[in-house]
Amino acid sequence: MTAPSVPVVFIHGLWIHSDAWQPWVELYRAAGYDAVAPGWPGDSASVDDTRKNPAAVAGKGIDDITGGYLDVIGALPARPIVIGHSFGGLIAQKLLSGGMAAAAIAIDPGQIKGVKPLPFAQIRSGLPVLSRPGNKKRAVTLTRKQFRYGFGNALSEAESGELFDRYAIPGPGRPLFEASAANFKKSSPAAVDTRKRDRGPLLIVGGGKDHTVPEVVARAAYQLYSGSGAVTGYHAFPDRGHSLVLDHGWREVADLTLSWLTRQDL
Repeated sequence: MTAPSVPVVFIHGLWIHSDAWQPWVELYRAAGYDAVAPGWPGDSASVDDTRKNPAAVAGKGIDDITGGYLDVIGALPARPIVIGHSFGGLIAQKLLSGGMAAAAIAIDPGQIKGVKPLPFAQIRSGLPVLSRPGNKKRAVTLTRKQFRYGFGNALSEAESGELFDRYAIPGPGRPLFEASAANFKKSSPAAVDTRKRDRGPLLIVGGGKDHTVPEVVARAAYQLYSGSGAVTGYHAFPDRGHSLVLDHGWREVADLTLSWLTRQDL
């Protein structure tokens, strides 16, 4: 009798539809995992339908998104490996620290509570949302130019535009407000228990040219786990931007994650 496949749940970030994970899903399934890539609460099944109904995602915060993935995990036969990009990386860390995941990979992860660096590039990337307080209750859609700065700055203009056309969707403004205020509040949905010893393995991945989550921010998150005693790894791709999981170089990142999971016997 063959052993059941290990579940893997992919979690997308702000402004990118879960369809962007499809090449990863296919690769992971070929490697023997039971991989799925559900959307955030309010996302529609397609990019076009999500764009037509931005109100469905408006007002959703970090806890709402986490709750949506808890519902997904609750229907699985075993605790999954969770792999998240951007805010999906923050959610993946929350699920791992909450004991709901067997392992987690956080790629260019959204800023958790306790991370101190705030580079100018990150501030500029967040301005389309944070410059208007009312966006906390709204859905926000990036322009092609804003996407180019936040996601596609390490790509050709043509590839950045192609990714924008294929995957960009409206996203709720609330998670950015919650993360940006996390260090000023005693209780925050962006808080993660980085000292937890009995969690599964965690890998954090950074991109050296990332404007949305600069590599110094990803590395600072990794350093918060230094005293936990649990397995925590870090890897940076020096020449990659925030699009690293969906652009032409996605396979290099995906292969790294598969190799790391193999080393963890997962």
